[in-house]
Amino acid sequence: MDLKPLPAGLEGLVARPHTVGDAQAVCDLVAATEVVDAGEAAIEVEDIQGDWARSSFDLATQSIGVWDGDRLVAAAEIFKGRRADAGVHPDLRGRGLGTWLADWVEDCARSTGSRLVGQTVPSSSSAEDFFRARGCREGWTSWVLQLPSGTAIEPQPLPPGYALREFAGGEDGRTTFRLIEDAFNEWPDRDPSKYDDWAPRGPLRPGFEPWQIRFVTDADGTDVGTCYTILAADTGYVDAIAVRRDQRGLGLARALLADAFARAREHGASVSELSTDSRTGALGLYEHVGMKVTQTWRHWMTDL
Repeated sequence: MDLKPLPAGLEGLVARPHTVGDAQAVCDLVAATEVVDAGEAAIEVEDIQGDWARSSFDLATQSIGVWDGDRLVAAAEIFKGRRADAGVHPDLRGRGLGTWLADWVEDCARSTGSRLVGQTVPSSSSAEDFFRARGCREGWTSWVLQLPSGTAIEPQPLPPGYALREFAGGEDGRTTFRLIEDAFNEWPDRDPSKYDDWAPRGPLRPGFEPWQIRFVTDADGTDVGTCYTILAADTGYVDAIAVRRDQRGLGLARALLADAFARAREHGASVSELSTDSRTGALGLYEHVGMKVTQTWRHWMTDL
């Protein structure tokens, strides 16, 4: 795909696809945008490395970076022609780079045959203003919730015969994936994933430890629910939690959550966080276990 010229006045900058060695630069750029748009930086370089290791992602054709010398000032990537992540360093906003990136995202999505592309951004941010002015349409709303530091973690009892167990390697990765995928595929407007795309962000993520994935088993020893937690500095982030459809309403998700909070705290976390969105109907569950909404995000979409 041919690149369009950079905006007037920025011709001295260089645009090129990312390489594996650019991960830290991308992480630094995303962190700078998060501080301004969301109030704090949550990104880790392991997040970038995991995303780039997905089997369906091609760094050479599905990413772009704009460089001012050895400084990355704008970047975008797109996954499966549908989910985009793009941002401009706050120091260079208002000079046309956002529009240039948005055009690149749409062209890249079209080249894969996609009919729809979107990005999730903090509400009431300049990014949201940009998408609204561009004529994008609003999709779902997402919330970041936090269990504040010092909050008592109330044990959530399991029904008789049910138990919790830790990730043991082997096929446990695929079992986790199947439980998560089956549950998340109930959402509208979600493309099914595959194990080779999920694993680099799960058990193959740099720094992964077995305590981060837990299962709940039924009386027959069958895994019927799972929870995956990432430890990022002093935050335990619940990346995914899923319970098999026929096992819901028994308190299994609450038990998995309380267990995840306790495990993260044992490993140095002072707070726990997770995100959910309006497609899941799970907001009340998280509030029930003492979590509070700290951020609101929205997904903005463009019909191609």
